[in-house]
Amino acid sequence: MEENSMQEDNAGVHADEDRTTRSHAGEGIEDARNFPGYALVLAGLACLALALTAAGYGFSGWALILGVACFLTLAAGFAWVILEHKRVKNNEGKNLTDQAGH
Repeated sequence: MEENSMQEDNAGVHADEDRTTRSHAGEGIEDARNFPGYALVLAGLACLALALTAAGYGFSGWALILGVACFLTLAAGFAWVILEHKRVKNNEGKNLTDQAGH
């Protein structure tokens, strides 16, 4: 193997950058700081289902409340996940929009 295709990271493990297509495979699982964002997105989807059900049964007040809750939780969840991904990219010295095999 060529010397320049193998790089050593902080833990002393060699990473084969030439043949690795995804530099962060499993990033969402490795970095537990994303989990609250995923939970908020899941709660937002649950609120969407409840809002649609309430609207279907004619409970317009509940549909409005759940619609607002859906919007807020989805927005907060997606913002959380994007900001955490940006933090990981910044730690590597890259921008959020840099293509790194994803």
